[in-house]
Amino acid sequence: MIIACREFFDALELCHANVWTKWTGGCNQVKYELNKCLHHESVERATRNREEAKLRNARRENALRELHEND
Repeated sequence: MIIACREFFDALELCHANVWTKWTGGCNQVKYELNKCLHHESVERATRNREEAKLRNARRENALRELHEND
């Protein structure tokens, strides 16, 4: 989750405390690393959600099949 990226949030906040580095691109690498971490978390979450959806759909299909097998 986002907790895993907390160190990058803190580093960016610390970098932005210095106005000069904030406005002259001194924090770009820190921001890039934060975005990379957030993207990684997003991909993991999407993968997990997709797998859970497959299981839910399979259970639903089985329940419908059992319901209609005596029709």
